Amino acid sequence: METAIFAGGCFWCMVQPFDQQPGIESVVSGYTGGHVANPTYQQVKSHQTGHTEAVKITFDPAKISYAELVEIYWHQTDPTDAMGQFQDRGDNYRPVIFVNSPEQRAVATASKAHLQASERFSKPIVTTIEDAKPFYPAEAEHQRFYENNPVVYAAQEAGGRADFVASHWADAPKVD
Repeated sequence: METAIFAGGCFWCMVQPFDQQPGIESVVSGYTGGHVANPTYQQVKSHQTGHTEAVKITFDPAKISYAELVEIYWHQTDPTDAMGQFQDRGDNYRPVIFVNSPEQRAVATASKAHLQASERFSKPIVTTIEDAKPFYPAEAEHQRFYENNPVVYAAQEAGGRADFVASHWADAPKVD
């Protein structure tokens, strides 16, 4: 098994797109990239810890490649917005691909360059690619939020993410 870590706004909305993919062992919501050990949701929301909400995906590379995960990631975020995603604003919601190895960095970097060259977006791709830092799982109420709180989750998706994805990726082949 390998791991991948992606930040793309509220972690509640980043679980479902990966969760049902073949080869995914787990998708955990959490915090990474900051300077406080074991931060809480309230601490991260205060913008004082330096953490970003993210998901840590454990996957079987024989069933789904890291490149496929990166492609799924692009289809969930606005890669042109450096300081938040949709209605979620601030550094704790910034889009980041956290890489665990030189191989992951090479895949992510090539994928980002390909996306920029595609001219799918009129603005520059500003999603950063950074070395993975310690990942701290979020509190239990934030895990599998889309299943456990479907009404609140639907409202979060209605905050712009679903419309953005539909308008920017409607013509793209579906990522399975």
